[in-house]
Amino acid sequence: VQLQASGGGLVQAGGSLRLSCAASGRTFSNHAMGWFRRPPGKEREFVAAISWSSTTFLYYADSVKGRFTVSGDNAKNTVYLQMNSLKPEDTAVYYCAARPGRPTAQAREYDAWGQGTQVTVSS
Repeated sequence: VQLQASGGGLVQAGGSLRLSCAASGRTFSNHAMGWFRRPPGKEREFVAAISWSSTTFLYYADSVKGRFTVSGDNAKNTVYLQMNSLKPEDTAVYYCAARPGRPTAQAREYDAWGQGTQVTVSS
């Protein structure tokens, strides 16, 4: 299984970025995809998750609700994280992850991880 995250960069506060996570090597129809981030000097934290099953489940951390949107393109095996109204505290390395079953906010329940992409929000 390979997950390739991309789309990070440097943006000013209030700006937007869209992260992508391209998945390969597995059939993901019964999987969930999660986004996590590790801010500088802090622990990894949950950001958002989505189910790729016919019933879509979406979960967001409270800190990003209303600003971030997770979506998926099954045909492309790609999940996106649209990040709007970015704040300096959103600065982190962002990771995508995959697991069989429903989405969860628990990182330990994901068995495949991408390499991470840096997002830096300047004030």
